[in-house]
Amino acid sequence: MTDSGWGQLTAPDGRVDLADRDRSVLAGSRFANAELLPTTLAERRWSTYNYAALWMGMAHNIPSYLLASGLVALGMDWLQAFLTITMANLVVLVPMLLNSHAGTKYGIPFPVFARAFYGLRGANLPALLRAFIACGWFGIQTWIGGQAIFVIIGKLAGDPWLSATALGGHPWTMWLSFAAFWLVQMALIWRGIDALRRFENWAAPLVSVAFLALMVWVVVQIGGFGPIFDEPSKLGWGAGFWTVFAPSLMGMIAFWATLSLNMPDFTRFGGSQRKQALGQLYGLPTTMAFISMISIVVTSGTIVLYGKAIWDPVEVASRFTSPVAVVIGLVMAVLATISANVAANVVSPSYDFSNALPRWLNFRTAGLVNGIIGILIQPWRLVSDPRTYIFTWLGFYGGVLASVAGVLIAGYWVLARTRLDLAQLYRPGGVYWFGGGWNWRAVLATAAGAVVAVGGAYSAPGSGPFPADGLIPLLKVCYDYSWVAGLVVGFVVHLALSLPGARHRQVGAVEGADSAPDG
Repeated sequence: MTDSGWGQLTAPDGRVDLADRDRSVLAGSRFANAELLPTTLAERRWSTYNYAALWMGMAHNIPSYLLASGLVALGMDWLQAFLTITMANLVVLVPMLLNSHAGTKYGIPFPVFARAFYGLRGANLPALLRAFIACGWFGIQTWIGGQAIFVIIGKLAGDPWLSATALGGHPWTMWLSFAAFWLVQMALIWRGIDALRRFENWAAPLVSVAFLALMVWVVVQIGGFGPIFDEPSKLGWGAGFWTVFAPSLMGMIAFWATLSLNMPDFTRFGGSQRKQALGQLYGLPTTMAFISMISIVVTSGTIVLYGKAIWDPVEVASRFTSPVAVVIGLVMAVLATISANVAANVVSPSYDFSNALPRWLNFRTAGLVNGIIGILIQPWRLVSDPRTYIFTWLGFYGGVLASVAGVLIAGYWVLARTRLDLAQLYRPGGVYWFGGGWNWRAVLATAAGAVVAVGGAYSAPGSGPFPADGLIPLLKVCYDYSWVAGLVVGFVVHLALSLPGARHRQVGAVEGADSAPDG
């Protein structure tokens, strides 16, 4: 361990900690609380398996399943859907690993990492952008988990439960199931990050087995894989396919757009850079390939069995003839949804809201705020149609968050060269204060990237909230490539505005802060 000055220590493997571990210098800072301060080196003990299991838990969930099944419902065959999702996950893994590095090296969550480039106050912009989107995802997952509970109890209690008096377009028993599922998740997050890690470790393998069993059941029912792989694409490989492919690919990438930003919230517990990187490499592409292939097989099988593509696995499971099979299958669906939802959509927004009001909100209370917003966003409307789910919801917010990713990658890897002053991330008036706590360059780059990415948002006539010619017709062509457009513009504009004085501001201010190689 070497003291590199500037109030921080550098371990031989390159990970950095505060030199003053009693944190007395930071105790009075209005920008710090227990959750936002760096993890100690002793607390950074997550292994490769922990990260692989985390991704298994986050990826093996019903919305992941809906990605592939939605593509089949839109007309793709099994190969087209599988290639689209696999390509998307390999692409999004790149910014995800780039942004994960700072979490392991400095032990900081995403909103604190963002302070280095947006400013101590300005970091609330990307943090809250990401938080509100995660709240939407929390609501979607909770609604789906509530549906599973509704069907499970319906199989046991019968028609009185399933045909209860309607309230707001759904039986009141569906709303009760939704509320019960919400409470279970709030109880888990209240127990903290270690409880989540333990839950992921045992839940992830069970969920994998459950999804595999669903696929086996469908294959047996239709007499093998032949009818599935022989099912032709309704789009072909011509213009019809490419028209759907580009926005679908952006939607698939956008599915993990929040995680491509907020992985520092998890990698801050990493035992080394190698462990977190390998865990994610093993966990994300392989797990998503597995769940997407199962989804494609099952959804294509429903075309053979029922004459139409059923893209909702809860509905597929509800058609089992054996009540025992239905209950087992849907209990696994409930576990899958809890596993993904709490990890991906509660942990990170909790840090974001805590960053905005560090004296008022801690990890637990911020998680409760997230849960309430997730209800208010009315998730049952977002998952009502695959076009709304993939093109409107995923495509739009993915482009906005991509611009944030571009700013962070440019700032951390090009301008700062991965060197940050850890203590200054909590001190007003310091190197990361910029102008009144805001770095206007990062904010402007984010705005530019977002406008180019989603300014041309459009919907087919009668099928979405946007005009057919796009919000800004000139930018309509960019919307089909929203994630790439947002990432590239955010990256380039941030560099253009920051150079040539960036080396002095970002690197010179922490000269000698840590020069040890990363492990």
